[in-house]
Amino acid sequence: MTVELFRDDADLNECDAVVTAVDGLAVQLDRTVFYPQGGGQAGDAGVLQRPDGRVMAVVDTRKGAEPGQILHLLAEPADGVLQVGDRVTARIDAARRQAHRRFHTTTHLLCALVPHPVDGCSITAGYARLDFHMTEPLDKEALTAGLARYVAAAHPVTTRWITDAELDANPQLVRSMSVQPPRGSGRVRLVEVEGVDLQPCGGTHVNNTADIGAVVVTKIEKKSATTRRVVLGFALANPSGA
Repeated sequence: MTVELFRDDADLNECDAVVTAVDGLAVQLDRTVFYPQGGGQAGDAGVLQRPDGRVMAVVDTRKGAEPGQILHLLAEPADGVLQVGDRVTARIDAARRQAHRRFHTTTHLLCALVPHPVDGCSITAGYARLDFHMTEPLDKEALTAGLARYVAAAHPVTTRWITDAELDANPQLVRSMSVQPPRGSGRVRLVEVEGVDLQPCGGTHVNNTADIGAVVVTKIEKKSATTRRVVLGFALANPSGA
């Protein structure tokens, strides 16, 4: 199993690690800062750097077939370049990660504004969307204004862990119909936007809603008789380049 450093510290952009498996384009490490695609959030990209300075581009990060496996997918095969036991520095694309964090926390704010179950989600560096199971219409300007209020109020964003049994005893915490909280370790991670939202989530988030910056609802679509899609975008260019 790979130690998932990003679960407890989304600010961490790099770490030293040891290669535990190499299979063509896929490399596994004993520990990583790279978030694997899951829960609607895209995987991290970045580089693996050898002690001699050679750099290998990581174009995506995915979960492996076995629980706890994280696959760092390279642009070119690692065979002959990396082998089991090699030490590397794993470094994510910090701007891409920050965009994911900003959008992911915004989707939690959106859940507070739209009190309906979520039946679809996508979080990328360029946009995010949530599909709500509902029939009534939504107002784009009203939602954008509501998000702006939460951002301006600077609510702290924190994480904590509860047991599977505690989650089972509080099923109302789960908002998603399509993506279930990650289980298997006996505990589930909660993300809390203080005074606004509390739900299970394994993704990466900002530390405070003020860190989100200017976001807008760019589109609202009626996807079906019982589904309304809300699409989010950044209102202004992010100084970090996200």
